[in-house]
Amino acid sequence: MNADEPSGPKEPQEFDEVTAGTDADATDTMPENVLPVSPEALGPEVIDQRHGMFGVRGSGDTSGYAGVVRSVAMPGGSQQPYGGWFDEVAGSLESALGPAGFTSAIEKVVVHRGEITFFVRRGALLQAAETLRNDPALRFEFCSGVSGVHYPNDAGRELHAVYHLLSMTHNRRIRLEVTCPDGDPHIPSVVAVFPTNDWHERETYDFFGIIFDGHPSLTRIQMPDDWPGHPQRKDYPLGGIPVEYKGATIPPPDQRRSYT
Repeated sequence: MNADEPSGPKEPQEFDEVTAGTDADATDTMPENVLPVSPEALGPEVIDQRHGMFGVRGSGDTSGYAGVVRSVAMPGGSQQPYGGWFDEVAGSLESALGPAGFTSAIEKVVVHRGEITFFVRRGALLQAAETLRNDPALRFEFCSGVSGVHYPNDAGRELHAVYHLLSMTHNRRIRLEVTCPDGDPHIPSVVAVFPTNDWHERETYDFFGIIFDGHPSLTRIQMPDDWPGHPQRKDYPLGGIPVEYKGATIPPPDQRRSYT
């Protein structure tokens, strides 16, 4: 220990998710890429509670994790200031849409783990996408795809579509998230705004059953055309294993009986 080094506990150091590590690129320290400090959120939104390793309900769990109980919580909306360039993007989007248009189009803004997500109401998705692409202060020219998510117990908004946007002009990344109910799984297609989403919307439709209205050819892309259901939904059967012993089968993990 150096004699000049003060003794006693050290002050905790802030961890920068961008510059941490030895292989950080020099561009990672540029002002537009330094992650802002996440503002205090309005509180998590608990949408489900899972039991055991495979979500077993009623019949017990033979995985050894029967006592595990985990709440599924979504981060709540964040309050301004968001920090860094997040405020610039939010302010530019509000200016382009107008205060009333921004309020009617954007359900909430979430800053979580160094990323900003705009929750867009599905009826305003096309307007928001065009504005984000065309406005000179925003210029999110590229959408790298759309991902589907299924939350069976998020009542009225069971299906989520998440869009990842990149501004090559300003070197920024944001996300848009749109929800729809399981009983009305329709979201406007953004292929007219971001043509690269043609294949991604087909894949999300194939695996999650989200119908993208206005898509030029919304058909399955990986599963056969006559495949029943959508394999990446949480309520899709996990499947079992047939066993060649008097017609026995090994049931899927969420249907096995408990031995404890």
